[in-house]
Amino acid sequence: MNFHDLSINTPSGQSLNMADYKGKAVLVVNTATKCGLAPQFDELEQLHQSYQDELVVLGFPCDQFAGQEPETNETVVEACRINHGVTFQLTEKVQVNGSNTHPIFEYLKDELGGTLGKRIKWNFTKFLVTPDGKPFKRYAPTTKPNKIEKDIKKVIKL
Repeated sequence: MNFHDLSINTPSGQSLNMADYKGKAVLVVNTATKCGLAPQFDELEQLHQSYQDELVVLGFPCDQFAGQEPETNETVVEACRINHGVTFQLTEKVQVNGSNTHPIFEYLKDELGGTLGKRIKWNFTKFLVTPDGKPFKRYAPTTKPNKIEKDIKKVIKL
């Protein structure tokens, strides 16, 4: 199993295959529009703008933490665009813990455990995947996206 073997749907139901991102680093983030950490959307967008030729930022809306993602698949893209200027790719709403964990998070948690073992602690947990599909590093929800930039440069070899 490799990251590039996985897929997910966009909020509109289109298939998004991780194989399409071969050759680019991928930053996977579980997001929530009403979370106190939501200002990280702005820094994630900055990373997307700065490195869009070498990095794909993927936001996975999740409502498993204190009901902080009330948006639907139909409204989440617009809410992120209006409130944070988000143009990076968002996915359908997912679960990151429990029996209905999305396979992408199942895989990343198996490869890169965290402080709570394999569980996701909170919104804005981040995973950096190398251009060849290897999980590189897991970041705590409170790690600001701009603090990941040095690792991004390392995996894309800038």
